Amino acid sequence: MYSVGDYLQNASNKYKDKIAIIEENKKITYEDFNKYSSIIGSYIGEKIFNEPVIVFMDKGIDALITFFGIIYAGCYYSLINPELPEVRINNIKNTFKASLVITNQKYYALAQKYFKDLDIKMVEDLKKGQIKEDVLHHAHEKHLDTDPLYVNFTSGSTGIPKGVVIAHRSVIDFIDVFTKIFHFTSKDIIGNQAPFDFDVSVKDIFSSIKVGATLVIIPKEYFSSPAKLLDYICDNQVTTLTWAVSALCLITTFHGLSYKVPKSVKKVLFSGEVMPLKHLKMWMEKLPKAMFVNLYGPTEITCNCLYHIIDRKRIYEKIPVGIPFPNERVILLNEKDELIDQPSKVGEICVVGTSLGLGYYYNKEQTNKHFCQNPLNPNYLEMIYRTGDLGFYNDCGEIVFNGRKDFQIKYLGHRIELEEIEKAIMDIAGISRSCCIFDSAKEKLYGYYVGNIEKSELQSKLKAILPIYMIPTKLIRVKEFPLTKNGKIDRAALKELKEVTYV
Repeated sequence: MYSVGDYLQNASNKYKDKIAIIEENKKITYEDFNKYSSIIGSYIGEKIFNEPVIVFMDKGIDALITFFGIIYAGCYYSLINPELPEVRINNIKNTFKASLVITNQKYYALAQKYFKDLDIKMVEDLKKGQIKEDVLHHAHEKHLDTDPLYVNFTSGSTGIPKGVVIAHRSVIDFIDVFTKIFHFTSKDIIGNQAPFDFDVSVKDIFSSIKVGATLVIIPKEYFSSPAKLLDYICDNQVTTLTWAVSALCLITTFHGLSYKVPKSVKKVLFSGEVMPLKHLKMWMEKLPKAMFVNLYGPTEITCNCLYHIIDRKRIYEKIPVGIPFPNERVILLNEKDELIDQPSKVGEICVVGTSLGLGYYYNKEQTNKHFCQNPLNPNYLEMIYRTGDLGFYNDCGEIVFNGRKDFQIKYLGHRIELEEIEKAIMDIAGISRSCCIFDSAKEKLYGYYVGNIEKSELQSKLKAILPIYMIPTKLIRVKEFPLTKNGKIDRAALKELKEVTYV
């Protein structure tokens, strides 16, 4: 198999009349999913090959049809969430350098505003076209499994989002073992939580189509109403949740499981940040027969590289991130780039294998910094990805996550560079200094600043330039920043000021 498009072709042949996707009051069969994707692929394939295409719409059936149309044309996609601030949309557009934008009727006017210099098409119009088998065949013949599949943009320390490029081969390699290890079948009903520009959704989308399951797209507004969320999961008899930790904790924090237990759920796989044990125990008590899995891995290595299936008989102090997936090698390196193989010694988590991304889009400097030659191998080219995460082996030989090497954090399921938030604050008139600190114990993000702007005004200005998950939980104005003897901000001392030093 050379293309993830083959997943849909195979599912369409085998599960022709089966419901592939449910989106609130809409449904689509595998046959129609494949048909409309082929129509869109025919249109794109006549114009371009192996080029980037922007998808500008909410997650839903039309977004998935568009993804696979782009795939069938031998191109690659990046979904841009229309709710992102204009500044961020422009940054992604300028980095991605696409010539074609596919949107829907709902966002067509907004797309014209943001992408007026690009070719903009509405998915509703494209679906009225025709399948051109010769165009699709030609694209498939020219395609390589090392060609890009998608580009997901994450936070960047320079203030410009970094586009992580993932190839077909990496997704195929991962999804094939992912679905096998966790027993995904055509009988599964997968409840999608993650946005389609967040790589957790890759597991939902491609696992579902790989095995011929049904994908239920849960409306994002339901995640602010646990009762509606649980009703929707139960009404659709969802069997599988591959969710960010924060989404699972939302339900337990607001006592949702006391309202209703989704008894159809047989698998709960979580990732994105450390799962609090008390929340995990609440889920496990309510779903005594379900499998729970802790997943670990940054976007750059295609979803996940480590997993740990929770043992209900085991007493955990820390939940391990576990052991590597097949065909992935995960190593710990110390500061001298020496291999760590003894328990309790902390090192940087580094990954080797087919799962590695193709680097950062149009960003050679950052690519060379994080994707580099394996220092343990002087004999031939072997790339590793340096995650910047720290870990250690426990006595069972499992890797345990031990925080970040730098100031990149995982917050609300998103990977964030604190420097990007600091830069955004500093760019606002009236701010002279800024510093962000993440309190992992309290799961709170603090933004400190020196300036003559009120906190409410600063928060309002940040909402215009940053996604909501990057806005600090608390903004704190201080008279001055404490400094170390080297003249750097003393972050440890700054933490002590957060509840006491206000202007």
